[in-house]
Amino acid sequence: MARIAVIGAGLGAMAAAARLAVAGHRVVVYERTTTYGGAVGRYERDGFAFDTGPALLPLPAVYRDLFLKTGKEPLEKCVDLVQVDPAARHVFADGTDLLLPNASRAGVVAALNTALGSGAGDRWGDFLVRAREAWDRTRRPLLEEPLWPDWQVLAEREPYPAVPRKRLLRTRRAGTLAEVGALELRDPRLTALLESHALACGLDPRTTPASAAVLPYMEHAFGIWYVRGGLRQLARAVYERCLARKVEFVFDAEITGIVEKDGRAAGVESADGTVAEADFVVAGVAPEVLDGAVRRSVVRGSGEVPAQRVRTSRLTVLLALRGGRPEDTAHRTVVHAEDRDSELDELFGAASGTVAAPTVTVVRPDDPALVPDSGHEAIVLSAVVPTRPDGHGAESEVFEQQARSVITAAERAVPGLRDRLLWHEVRTPADIERTTGAAGGAIPAPALAAGDGRLLQPSNTTALPGLFTVGGWSHPGGGLPHAGMSGSLVAGLIVDGPGFRGSQ
Repeated sequence: MARIAVIGAGLGAMAAAARLAVAGHRVVVYERTTTYGGAVGRYERDGFAFDTGPALLPLPAVYRDLFLKTGKEPLEKCVDLVQVDPAARHVFADGTDLLLPNASRAGVVAALNTALGSGAGDRWGDFLVRAREAWDRTRRPLLEEPLWPDWQVLAEREPYPAVPRKRLLRTRRAGTLAEVGALELRDPRLTALLESHALACGLDPRTTPASAAVLPYMEHAFGIWYVRGGLRQLARAVYERCLARKVEFVFDAEITGIVEKDGRAAGVESADGTVAEADFVVAGVAPEVLDGAVRRSVVRGSGEVPAQRVRTSRLTVLLALRGGRPEDTAHRTVVHAEDRDSELDELFGAASGTVAAPTVTVVRPDDPALVPDSGHEAIVLSAVVPTRPDGHGAESEVFEQQARSVITAAERAVPGLRDRLLWHEVRTPADIERTTGAAGGAIPAPALAAGDGRLLQPSNTTALPGLFTVGGWSHPGGGLPHAGMSGSLVAGLIVDGPGFRGSQ
């Protein structure tokens, strides 16, 4: 039985902890805040409750596998998991209103043909066939195996298939997601639909490789899910599974150093000087936080996988409303920016700054657990924004201005919103930075193939033997499913050793 210290209590770290405990190891989790869950947070006030992180769960099979491998009770016995239908409502810049059914190719094609015109749905359906091919080519190396030592193969090879262009009498390959939209979808609303999946991950579709087609494909193929009571209930269930497997948790414990002995990780040191010995250390923190603890760069990335330059975070506005949720309201609505090019320039341009009119996601759960009574509604608005500015002087003013822009955009989907508003709460990149320790409140993107490796994440192993990384800042990247996958990979690397090649 090995002693394993886990730094951080995010979903990926807890997933690794539970799997390692089942394998017979003694696992202690050290969390610098007062609670578990990492970015999967919760805010409560006046009988209202809100998710402050992810609001929906794609690819629930990852957590089904976690619960299957770590105990007798399956995931559905521990949380009330429901499929969201429709998957999303989209309000486009020209006013077009679209409802997309969940996990139904025929239904999506029909809905698009009806809302956008004959042929639009067929083009999207053809795109999904190609996206599936990209998914089949990358699923295992990107999600189910440790990062390949020859990761350059993933970086150089574009898995999204080339599309014959008959008029040009040659094959032309879309190199970016924006080119997929321009060459293959040929409708600004379909392009906005496609690009919204990259934007939600903080990615610029103009430079993001075409392999990002797997993002809408995952939602289409595996559906989108909600946990009754909010996604925080998933974090609670994983935490309780860890406790059932005898994982120990120490909260308010900031780890400031990694103890080294004989050239390998041998424990952790807390801010108060306390040292806990360990045979392995698993770190679920941002690279700069880990490097600060080791006092040198150990994350396998420099000279290997290029370090991701994450320039985006998320602004979340929590709305407490008088009046109940109307019937037939979509759980999730994407309100697309009226000037998408300006939005992308403001987010990703050389002088990125405040986004005047962002794309906004409106989440309106039909969940009595989140409101004081049926005469009220809890809504969560979110938008991708630049990371926290270096200067702190006008920070609160900048965020409040951005929040007003988000509420204004949401009014296109929620008529009479301001008249119903009791109060609102703003969660900023600064709040994300305080919770996760990531500089500027940066949020990692999922790993993607091609693009010269810019969207790969560093290996779960590090330059210091015995030290492993888990969670969104390591392979296979950000997002709830990817965090759970990283926990599985790290557990396999520790239990089976360096010969581990992924789940079978």
